[in-house]
Amino acid sequence: MHRSTRAALGLSAALLGAWACASSKPDPTALAIIEPKSGSTVSGKVIFTQLPSGETRVEATIQNATPGKHGFHIHEKGDCSAADATSAGGHFNAAGNPHGAPDDAKHHNGDFGNIEIGADGKGRMTMTSNMLTVLPGPNSVVGKAVIFHDKEDDLKTQPTGNAGARFGCGVVVETPTGNASQIKVR
Repeated sequence: MHRSTRAALGLSAALLGAWACASSKPDPTALAIIEPKSGSTVSGKVIFTQLPSGETRVEATIQNATPGKHGFHIHEKGDCSAADATSAGGHFNAAGNPHGAPDDAKHHNGDFGNIEIGADGKGRMTMTSNMLTVLPGPNSVVGKAVIFHDKEDDLKTQPTGNAGARFGCGVVVETPTGNASQIKVR
């Protein structure tokens, strides 16, 4: 075999190996741990996963909440320091859209709609969004806050959906890739 052919094959094998390692890397993730606010007992976590398609998967679990539908949003500031979570500011709205349902043509980046809580005080929600990212940029969730509200979001009242008090708050932080699902919530 000619020396240049061997070199080209060696380079191709090295590139293929590098591609295989890169493509098997877990997707970037971020996490928010929801803590009680406004005298509630709500807790939970929200995992954000950046998918290869460019969309972001959102997986939320909530516990210790009152049964029914509750507004659920990303807010603009990653600050849950206020007892009523007002320190998190308004809804995350990098797109400059009106408030709405997550499947409306135009809505805030952080509009998740409602999460349904069962009789056992627990709820789960999974959705994908093309208006959010875990990666740096204007649509990044990292450094924002996730808010669980007292009441149902009516999906139309501006600018907040009339969802009531903020019963849970968690700051979104970047996580070591692939580790977010292993973190337990009390």
